[in-house]
Amino acid sequence: MRIFADLHIHSKYSRATSKDLSINNLVRYSRKKGINLLGTGDFTHPEWIKELKNSLEEDGSGILKTADGFSFVLSSEISSIYSEGGKIRKIHNVVFAPSFECAEQINSELEKRGVNLKADGRPICGISCPELVEIIKGVDERNHIVPAHVWTPWFGVFGSKSGFDSLEQCFKDQLKHIFALETGLSSDPAMNWRLSKLDKYALVSNSDAHSFWPWRIGREANVFELKSLSYDGLFRAIKERDKNKFLYTIEVDPGYGKYHFDGHRECGVVLSPKEAEKLNNICPVCGRPLTIGVLHRVEELADRKEGFVPKNSIPFKSLIPLSEIVSAFIGGQPFSKKVWEIYTDLIKKFGNELKVLLEAGEEELASVCREDIAKGIVMVRENKIRIVPGFDGVYGYPLLGKLKEREMKTETKRDKQKSLKEF
Repeated sequence: MRIFADLHIHSKYSRATSKDLSINNLVRYSRKKGINLLGTGDFTHPEWIKELKNSLEEDGSGILKTADGFSFVLSSEISSIYSEGGKIRKIHNVVFAPSFECAEQINSELEKRGVNLKADGRPICGISCPELVEIIKGVDERNHIVPAHVWTPWFGVFGSKSGFDSLEQCFKDQLKHIFALETGLSSDPAMNWRLSKLDKYALVSNSDAHSFWPWRIGREANVFELKSLSYDGLFRAIKERDKNKFLYTIEVDPGYGKYHFDGHRECGVVLSPKEAEKLNNICPVCGRPLTIGVLHRVEELADRKEGFVPKNSIPFKSLIPLSEIVSAFIGGQPFSKKVWEIYTDLIKKFGNELKVLLEAGEEELASVCREDIAKGIVMVRENKIRIVPGFDGVYGYPLLGKLKEREMKTETKRDKQKSLKEF
């Protein structure tokens, strides 16, 4: 049984999310994407868990299902903001539960400690990471915690703004309960393999989607081959890193993420780590500190060179959402009518987006869409494109079609402007 799982998403009750984020829309667009197991997100919110209980059935496996058989697993992201070591720490963790009973007990324990669960689908608490793990595991040993997007500057465990230099510093004696880390959009497994201390952890990839659209849902995912789907079987496959069961992760190129390079969005400054260091990590335009990106932070903590692959590592495949590939060639946004027409034609032909991105041949694709789009899809699959890196909250983008033409014009213009050394 092939499982394509996106285990970290949000509901309409989280901030900065689509208000149309319903169970029906999540199921509809996950199927278009090719995702067949979804984290519920936000089970800590009282209104969302009511909707989940009304829409999903338990069967004792720890997997919840809609009336027409789509699978969910209970998940919720929790934001811990607290002071430690003379510094404010802001860490996001994703929590998983095997039943509504466990989820409701977790919610009860958080409320006892003064956490306002109604305020946000991703609740903010003053509970430290070790204490949070102790609470979650104290409710039920089958509950799990996975540190979220571990490298992002503000809310990752290794984040440059409010994180730690090691998992030991963060989780202390509760680290024994952590067996997996979420890489986040701005890093991929290869970047994490550069830290030998992370070799013992499984690396998982999820979308952290704030909407149901297929260019968000499943943009990162985990692929499993299981005889049957159960909560315990799923997390056993992750924990044991059994390559016969946990096949690979789906990634976007880390440059696509919003925090890959260093930079300052307000001034339009984007820099590689080496360029930023030459400027003492200060914005050359306004003189304020740059937002240090994920690549820079990995370079700071890495004890291996690029290219090292640990023995027990799970492989990965890098893709770009289909809507974004199409829009790069024809112009406009991923949600434009013209892009959506081409997207829909491809889905009708091949079944779902992941089949288009992973399996469809160039000639087959060209029978449905323009030849340049077909070629672009295959180039993405074969990692033959370059990404303009994201920085300071701005997404990166692929150099394909019209986007490539735009970047060539921009580079020509840059050549006529000041170099870094001239600031």
